[in-house]
Amino acid sequence: MRREDFPVLENKDVIYFDNAATTLKPKKVIQAMDDYYQYYTANIHRGLYDSAVLVDYLYDSTRFVVRDFVHCSSAKEVIFTSGTTHSINLIVFGYMRYHLEAGDEVLLSKAEHASNILPWLRLAEEIGIVIRFVPLKSDYSIDYLDVVDTIGPKTKVISLAHVTNVIGDVRDIRKIGKFCRENHILFHVDGAQSIPHMKIDFIHDYIDFLSFSGHKMCGPTGVGVLVARESLLKDMLPVFYGGGMNQSFHSEGGYKLKEAPILFEAGTPPIAEVLGLKAAIEYLNEIGLDRIHEYEIMLKKYLVQELSRIPSITIYNKESESGILAFNIDGVSSMDVSKFLNCYHICIRAGNHCSKMLKEDMEIPSTVRISLYFYNTKEEIDILVAALKKCRKVFQIVGN
Repeated sequence: MRREDFPVLENKDVIYFDNAATTLKPKKVIQAMDDYYQYYTANIHRGLYDSAVLVDYLYDSTRFVVRDFVHCSSAKEVIFTSGTTHSINLIVFGYMRYHLEAGDEVLLSKAEHASNILPWLRLAEEIGIVIRFVPLKSDYSIDYLDVVDTIGPKTKVISLAHVTNVIGDVRDIRKIGKFCRENHILFHVDGAQSIPHMKIDFIHDYIDFLSFSGHKMCGPTGVGVLVARESLLKDMLPVFYGGGMNQSFHSEGGYKLKEAPILFEAGTPPIAEVLGLKAAIEYLNEIGLDRIHEYEIMLKKYLVQELSRIPSITIYNKESESGILAFNIDGVSSMDVSKFLNCYHICIRAGNHCSKMLKEDMEIPSTVRISLYFYNTKEEIDILVAALKKCRKVFQIVGN
């Protein structure tokens, strides 16, 4: 689907199955960034000449594109960051540090990405919050009842990925979010692995904070988004201070800051990347997220079917409703599988995938991860499966 839009795929030998790490970039995104650098380079919110006014418009209008894409209430709720990691750190150290106290509980899961665990661990060290983990089921997923059963009287925040980056399980964020809103619990959704593949509705999913990255949705690296309810942004402090986010300051020490969202975008932002993000969202809208998700699930089922024919392969998430698949080959390390597949120009991920706590429950050090997107094909899966059938034989020979 739309393979002709991606310059990288003009190299017919490359098979790219590492989309959970980052996605390929279509010509439309590359062109949007090139146009900025070639034809109207200017900083934002600083000049009154023609190109500066144009860049202001293109940059600021991207907030409305994001607003419509995630269905939040206002473009004022859209903050541009460097990515999901930056967004979550802004939530934790710009808001939670000042609204939680020692003994307050934050619910996570051991399947979360490092970006949704390490900031909370640091906050626990700083102010004494308590982190509790929603237990994983036998297939390493969680569901609504798991979450509710873990909540206690001191639970103040639930912070979960919509789709996890190893198991690929899809959490019922609307049900969890509704429970949170009814029980005055703040709800953060890490949308990095879901935003590129399925619809999120910020309002109707009862989300308080939503974070995601541009580079996982056909956009550029170095740009991401934090969407937060406007009422919460009024009580959030910036983590960075500098140009662009202040109204005034003087030698006596006083200063006045601007309002959100500019308040949280100190310094020169990633202008070209924001324009690339806008183009990426428009591109995904052209295709349709429902169509993308349906196609990925078809590919995932085909991949599971074909890999299940290989006796030496163990699949850990056959039933997850996303394009992410984790597996291992008996007697072959995930790193060796990755190096072997590279000989066939097949790009996959091996390791713990920044989810280092998950291995505590899985009791294995690492996995091979295939992550699909709409430009992948059944033919590519056939080539992968043929290579994997050779992989175990090769390492048996080497081992002997």
